[in-house]
Amino acid sequence: MKNSYLESYPDENGYFGKFGGSYIPPMLEEPFAEITKAYNELKHSPDFINELKYVRKHYQGRPTPVSFAKNLTEYCGGAKIYLKREDLNHTGAHKLNHCMAEVILAKHLGKKRVIAETGAGQHGVALATAAAYFGLECEIHMGEVDIAKEHPNVVRMKILGARVVPATHGLKTLKEAVDSAFEEYVKDPVNSIYCIGSVVGPHPFPMMVRDFQSVIGFEAKEQFEELEGKLPDNVIACVGGGSNAMGVFSAFIDDKEVNLYGVEPLGRGEKLGEHAATLTYGEEGIMHGFNSIMLKDEEGNPAPVYSIGSGIDYPSVGPEHAFLKESGRSKVGLCNDEEAVDAFYKLSQLEGIIPALESAHAVAFAMKLAKTLSKDQTILVNLSGRGDKDIDFVIENYPIPNAKF
Repeated sequence: MKNSYLESYPDENGYFGKFGGSYIPPMLEEPFAEITKAYNELKHSPDFINELKYVRKHYQGRPTPVSFAKNLTEYCGGAKIYLKREDLNHTGAHKLNHCMAEVILAKHLGKKRVIAETGAGQHGVALATAAAYFGLECEIHMGEVDIAKEHPNVVRMKILGARVVPATHGLKTLKEAVDSAFEEYVKDPVNSIYCIGSVVGPHPFPMMVRDFQSVIGFEAKEQFEELEGKLPDNVIACVGGGSNAMGVFSAFIDDKEVNLYGVEPLGRGEKLGEHAATLTYGEEGIMHGFNSIMLKDEEGNPAPVYSIGSGIDYPSVGPEHAFLKESGRSKVGLCNDEEAVDAFYKLSQLEGIIPALESAHAVAFAMKLAKTLSKDQTILVNLSGRGDKDIDFVIENYPIPNAKF
């Protein structure tokens, strides 16, 4: 009998209950089998583990701290709010945690080029950084809308030596970037590897990215116990594909007394096309090579989605999130654009921390939750990224408020 959740899920075929799996064309079955075999070998290799530990400590700057948000807590007037500071990870977000590991895997497999999609640009920046560090070519696919919106990250990717390819079809956002990257990867799976940017896609990526991101949760668990002498009562993270959320959730899934909240973008409202709240409004469906919950249009195809946070406007969600929600282990929170912007400014002006708009969704929900809880309760928010990439967009569309709350 396996003694923990992480050892039990997914099964050998990549399923979390009925969610997950690998729905790919025959020509990709061999490359994905090769990736699965290599990962299963590497994750037990002392050389791989030690290289990753070295990189995390001496290059990424891990462990990132847990900070008590004293002023935000006082403003909300309820539960204590703590932040896991992934904004302080090198490149400014959690994405480098799995990108460095994926590129080590690519080198082990003898690949010459890494390909990926990006929405907010953080995964693209992180992969370009890892490719530069390890000496591989890098190609990043990004929707035209996001290229315009996240201009600072596009420039960073180019400076780091990556080729940025615009996705010009459909809504020109994250889903289309995934489509474009997959099409490019299919052309040459022998020399390339598709480094998926979240806990989505065909097996083994939901498992692999979760495992690489679990460093967030295991660090935070130890740090929080040191600060409070106990586990947090609530753990909160934003969810698009869900890599930062699975990263922080991983260490707490077996601790049933800890509430896990994945916060989805409600965008402009509940109407289809105005949000990307997949777990809330979606249904079971297969997309991008895996079975999960997805938002569908009348024909059953992936529905148009929207969020102010470019990294979370995705019409599906990681299969593990679908499983955790359906099994009752995790709960779903909602945050609309206005609430996210309010949290963006509140955290900036009360704590001196400018969050990514994606992360601001988690902060906003934490603020709402804190007000309903007593002062002896605690909340741990995964602050998945910093907001440098978003500041131009925010101030152009949402005037800076008076700091007197």
